[in-house]
Amino acid sequence: MNHSDVLAEFQSWYASNCDGDWEHSWGVKIGTLDNPGWMVDLNLEETVLEDREFREVKVEMTERDWYVCRVKDNVFQGRGGAENLGDILRLFVEWWRGLEA
Repeated sequence: MNHSDVLAEFQSWYASNCDGDWEHSWGVKIGTLDNPGWMVDLNLEETVLEDREFREVKVEMTERDWYVCRVKDNVFQGRGGAENLGDILRLFVEWWRGLEA
């Protein structure tokens, strides 16, 4: 799945959960880390992914090329290097779509 497909799918997931309430109470947070890198927190409360099992994924290719994703307290948490935002979102989309290995 290329990055533009991943972004379109991610936006689709977000839009499918925006019902006038969810986005005010839960929602999505994407920020930066100081090492440098990305932080992604996607609240799964009141979504089809609420309470779905997710096995932690940890990929460490180099000191700058890495990502870790897990679900804790119904929040998908992704952390990764400065060029790994697409990897984090791809992993999330594949899990949402049931494509995980």
